Amino acid sequence: MSSEVRAAAKGFPVVVVTGPRRSGRTTLLRMVAPKASYHLLEDPDLLARVRADPRAFLESVVLPAILDEVQNAPELLAYVRSQVDAAPKKRGRWFLSGSQEAPLMQGVTESLAGRAAIFHLLPLSIGESPRVSLWRGGFPEVLAQPKLADTWFRSYIQTYLERDVRAVTQIRDLSTFRRFLSLVASRAGSVLNKTDLAAPLGVSVPTVTQWLSVLEITGQILLVPPFYENFGKRIGKSPKLYFADTGLLCHLLGLRSEAELERSPFLGPVYESFVASEIAKRQLGAGRAKELYHFRDAQGLEVDFIVPKGGGRLLLLEAQAARTAKPEMAEPLLRLSKNTGRHEVERVVVHRPVRAQRSLAVLAPGVSASTLEHVVRDLVLG
Repeated sequence: MSSEVRAAAKGFPVVVVTGPRRSGRTTLLRMVAPKASYHLLEDPDLLARVRADPRAFLESVVLPAILDEVQNAPELLAYVRSQVDAAPKKRGRWFLSGSQEAPLMQGVTESLAGRAAIFHLLPLSIGESPRVSLWRGGFPEVLAQPKLADTWFRSYIQTYLERDVRAVTQIRDLSTFRRFLSLVASRAGSVLNKTDLAAPLGVSVPTVTQWLSVLEITGQILLVPPFYENFGKRIGKSPKLYFADTGLLCHLLGLRSEAELERSPFLGPVYESFVASEIAKRQLGAGRAKELYHFRDAQGLEVDFIVPKGGGRLLLLEAQAARTAKPEMAEPLLRLSKNTGRHEVERVVVHRPVRAQRSLAVLAPGVSASTLEHVVRDLVLG
């Protein structure tokens, strides 16, 4: 994503990077703008100064500048806009970072519309680091110290509950929300059923709706909607639920080793989450909107992912955690292809091959088996 952010800084006065806490936003901006002054808006003394006189604070800032966790001081955005409008031809002056997407985006939309390039950063992808894996996920600090991963995730969840969750919404019973996190993890890869989540916790469906919104706003989960064309069929209307980081997902599922994951009934859903996350990272990393769908009809036909590729083309993907791709895995893709009408369709079964296997295989006419690395690398974003 660094090259896209650098390019945006040459064309926009403001660059905004959002994403989950500890996903590497600050590191990215400091790499892109190494000479920029840095201001962390979680420091109590700095926040007190900002709130007492936001105009005076901004006038004292040396440009270019990075304002980190800017959602904590949304009043600054209007003053940033004033400075941008006073010198509209100057580019790459302000770099804003925030870990709570929706509140930050609301402020940007209201104050900096047309003035800011916006990027959403998820944890590291397989294209950015060879250490990223199904088991460990992509958080930079976990990959740097894998032996401390369990402690890191436990601390991350505690920090997340105390900071981001309380900041986004007034959740009083954090212990119940912690159980909700584990319950959501057990439903990864499934079609979202809010009643199914509410009943075991003894909370209402509106409460579950609110809590899911918190997870999505703070970048912890991905909700993949059903494809918007019905292909002449009655299709489901609910999204499928995935985690943005499979390391965190494995931790919430209580999987304490890679061997446990390999034996677990959750291996398939974890792998589906990994595929969904890598596609989203590829799209967002290129500065595009996340565009990923699933398909499920009333007759039981399911295809894991549909990715529009521009020009009416569609990529149909089946995610299989198996090491060996078999011809029967191609069946859902072939069945759906009969109803795609005007669309040009590419059909791929993405699976986990043995390490030495790099070549593609043909499972059926027009259906190939491929690795996730190949699929993400060759993904045409249109």
